[in-house]
Amino acid sequence: MPRIFAPLLSAVTYARWLHLLLGWIFTGVMLMIYPGVEGRGLGEVLVRAVPVDVAVLALSALVPAMRRAEGVQARLLLVPERERDIAVEPSHGWADRRRTAAWLIGRFVLGGVVGIASILGPAAAFDLVVRSKPVVFGVRVPGGDVLPWGLPAAPLLLFGLGWLVVWAGRLQLAMAVRLLGPSPAELLAAAELRAERLLERNLLARELHDSIGHALTVTVLQAGAAREVGDPAFSARALEVIEETGRQAMDDLECTLALLRDPGDPGDPGEPGDSGGPGGEEVRERPGLDRLPALFEHARAAGSPVEASVDVPSGGVPGVLSREGYRIVQEGVTNALKYAPGEPISVRIAVRDGRLELRCVNNLPPHGVSPGRAAGSPRRGGKGLRGIRERAVLLGGEAAAGAESGAWVLAVRVPLRLGA
Repeated sequence: MPRIFAPLLSAVTYARWLHLLLGWIFTGVMLMIYPGVEGRGLGEVLVRAVPVDVAVLALSALVPAMRRAEGVQARLLLVPERERDIAVEPSHGWADRRRTAAWLIGRFVLGGVVGIASILGPAAAFDLVVRSKPVVFGVRVPGGDVLPWGLPAAPLLLFGLGWLVVWAGRLQLAMAVRLLGPSPAELLAAAELRAERLLERNLLARELHDSIGHALTVTVLQAGAAREVGDPAFSARALEVIEETGRQAMDDLECTLALLRDPGDPGDPGEPGDSGGPGGEEVRERPGLDRLPALFEHARAAGSPVEASVDVPSGGVPGVLSREGYRIVQEGVTNALKYAPGEPISVRIAVRDGRLELRCVNNLPPHGVSPGRAAGSPRRGGKGLRGIRERAVLLGGEAAAGAESGAWVLAVRVPLRLGA
């Protein structure tokens, strides 16, 4: 029983009723303007008014802002479960205009039906009550007691009117979702926006993983080595490396946070590398291949010999490819330091046949490493390697990593033309 009466007492039902009555008001005004209702039968009025009203509604739908206005009103009064099911964008093409015209015509037809029922229903219920009682408010009613069943029938009539409003409101909402909902072009644009935001989040995650992960790896190795060696000179050098690595990580973090700021915000430093940050400071550019020597020095200071060969012409690598290449090499060196500390690392970078080729090789550690050291943990293609593959794929290239002849090999090839 409560399920039968609950919709009749819901505020949503009355909001939708108001939306329907707004359509009836428009219909009534149009009928009074043309052809008029005085001295005319209902059939004549409809025959003469319907073509004109449909033409006016169709012409109104040609205005792009009409779709936005109807969408905003539908969201407010029809109360959809998800507001994004009803668009609030202006019409972008003829398909949107046709759907808006169909919505306007359907809305006012349904509103007219509900409006007429809203007037005639209570009037009929009152008539049933009056005709069922010979005396009403002390006044004898002519023809009274003609309908003795009118008194119980009146509430049933009002109950039926209430449910007519409920179902009409639900139908109106379904029409709004179907005719005012996002068009295929808008759905595609929304999907592209979500994909773009997902790519941005993945970029931020990779940047944080690579820069902060490398800094933490070098810091832990340097601190552990300084504690084990106990040499004051070595400890001083280790502290210098830790300090320099921490500052580089802070710079990388600042560059990453700059990607989170909306362009045009007050105090926005702009793109990384542009001056004009707060206080006139310059936001440092993300590191590129030219910063590899410092990266290799950090690895050597951590106790892993590095043999590097960088055969890249000056200015021959686009900026984005240089920055992504640095991150790839940084992740390869970081993995070598983490999983095979102290083992030699060989890095080869060259430009061949229109491609940038990066190769990072380190010897696999012996089985007798000390317990608890990271070297004893096998590499299973975690976030670092997945990030390398994502970077390579986004640049139109490919990446492979795995054990070969007692060494761990990371090989990446990306085309120069797609990195521009």
